Amino acid sequence: MKTRKLLLTSVALSVITAAATVSAADEVEIPFELARGQLLFEKYCSGCHGLQLDGSDQGPPLIHPFYKPDHHGDKSFYRAVLQGVRQHHWNFGDMKPVEGMTPKKTERVVSYIRYYQQQKKLY
Repeated sequence: MKTRKLLLTSVALSVITAAATVSAADEVEIPFELARGQLLFEKYCSGCHGLQLDGSDQGPPLIHPFYKPDHHGDKSFYRAVLQGVRQHHWNFGDMKPVEGMTPKKTERVVSYIRYYQQQKKLY
């Protein structure tokens, strides 16, 4: 009985360690100068677009070819955040302006998003 518990504990710890290793490998290291943008993204955007820009049931992934600069340029992000946009490409409904966001905050968020996209080899 003790051997079985020890074996199960050992297997569980191995699975947890493997899962932690996989997620750590997927993480993007954010430079200090983009940390404010990351915090703003996490506060205002991640609820819909996911902490890793991978989307959710509330909004689309920003790690997608639709959001490359040659398709949706930075101005598109500013417009979406500050003015809201009508639904297109996805079926999540219209995006309302993000309450509490300013042009300066949006600039920081867009810089963070673009860096993250590059690190994930989107472009």
